[in-house]
Amino acid sequence: MAHMIPQEPRNRRINLRATPYQEKLIRAGAVRRGENLSDFILQSACAKAEEAISDQVHFIASEAQWKALTKALDSPPRVLPKLKRLLSKPSLAESR
Repeated sequence: MAHMIPQEPRNRRINLRATPYQEKLIRAGAVRRGENLSDFILQSACAKAEEAISDQVHFIASEAQWKALTKALDSPPRVLPKLKRLLSKPSLAESR
């Protein structure tokens, strides 16, 4: 899932500390995959980062939920009188 962008230069440095066990484990993983250490660490970290933020990017909905969403998006907006009144007043910044 992690996407490396090869045309961008890798000119940023990320420093981290590891225990001897962690270093051995990471190096073994890189060797096992036939990757250099930097590529292995970056791809692994990017995959975890994408996983961590996926709930903000990917949405899973049932067919009924999807139909309700598309119906709501396709419907004309509702006029909410209180909101319309609020937004028609000048803001505090504008009134100073």
